[in-house]
Amino acid sequence: MKQLNANFIVSAEKLSQCPDFSLPEFPLLGRSNVGKSSFINAICNNKRLAKTSNTPGKTRLINFFNFSDLFTVADLPGYGYAKVSKEAQARWQKYLEEYLLNRSQIKSLIQFIDARHEIQKNDFQMREWVENYNLPIFTIVTKIDYIPRSKQLGVISKIKKSFSGDVLPFSATDRRYCENVIEYLINLCK
Repeated sequence: MKQLNANFIVSAEKLSQCPDFSLPEFPLLGRSNVGKSSFINAICNNKRLAKTSNTPGKTRLINFFNFSDLFTVADLPGYGYAKVSKEAQARWQKYLEEYLLNRSQIKSLIQFIDARHEIQKNDFQMREWVENYNLPIFTIVTKIDYIPRSKQLGVISKIKKSFSGDVLPFSATDRRYCENVIEYLINLCK
């Protein structure tokens, strides 16, 4: 199985603090606890690289990871749930919009959807915002291993009907589809 080495680079609150790299960058968008950090750990086969938590809203900064000097991944704070003040949420939104709209290294956004649940209202709102600005995006369906194999294609096709662009299944638990996702990311970098 293809495997990438990865290392944590830096955390940033806003665009001006982001690392000055020329590598293609993939920001990870998704609700809290959708599996963004587990995704990072799975594609580099290192369970300790990105911090995972059962408590939603733990990621509060943009966390950058370098994957074998091929591309970087930016783990963003999850949307939809965070026990923080309205002022803090407004500040995050402002900083994240600034980052997503002005970061020249971004190759494509990746939106994460949990296979176990219907697409949520805030998932649709995020997608609408992204499409409003014509930003490149594709979808990763996480936790696909929780769905019986006989129903997985149905879940994926339902998401494809709702969201434009490619939709890729993913399981961090058994690392199924890891190789497909790695190849997809590498091809986007070309």
